[in-house]
Amino acid sequence: MCASEPRTEAELLARAWALAGLTLGELGARVSVEVPFEPVRGKGVAGQILEKALGATAASRAEPDFVSLGIELKTIPLDPSGKPRESTFVCSISLSSMADTDWEQSTVFRKLAKVLFVPIEAASDKPLPHRRVGRPALWTPSHEEQRMLRADWERLSEMIARGDVEHITGHLGRVLQVRPKAASGRSRRRAPDDEGAVQWTVPRGFYLRPGFTAAVLTRLRQQE
Repeated sequence: MCASEPRTEAELLARAWALAGLTLGELGARVSVEVPFEPVRGKGVAGQILEKALGATAASRAEPDFVSLGIELKTIPLDPSGKPRESTFVCSISLSSMADTDWEQSTVFRKLAKVLFVPIEAASDKPLPHRRVGRPALWTPSHEEQRMLRADWERLSEMIARGDVEHITGHLGRVLQVRPKAASGRSRRRAPDDEGAVQWTVPRGFYLRPGFTAAVLTRLRQQE
């Protein structure tokens, strides 16, 4: 059974803390989501389960998952040493509209204004249904974290706007990176080229680097 939308931040946090220690299989049974044993077939399942269990309402809209609270939900797969195993998806990029978007109006800014991180055990030898949910942590970017995010976003957005999207690699960006984001390699989106015309390119998304999320989680744990 899916939970109703939480009315307050305290209610959301209480729900999240109550899930810590449960397995994805146990949570999946609660919200009627089947959890496959093979992690490769279960991409995105953890996030889907947590959204239903916690009462997220944004679905696929470019809004924080808990719309009325302005809080985004991010599951973080952690390796046995407690470090993030991969980059964290923030949002898809509207390539054709980047030239008309400012940082304060961007989806990245709205999504990362306040984030509920929920760690997920990611030991490679453990089937997906047996992996446990960890202790949640609520993050509001510090002034320095906000500055780094904005600097990367502005640099990458400027490259997209001037038609250099094909020159963007995952190596660019100190804390925020751009990577392909498509269900199929045949997917294409419109983007400006370097002459101001239209080119068709692979869909892309903004991602947080694992080193950045690791530092964020460390800071939050130290504050507990």
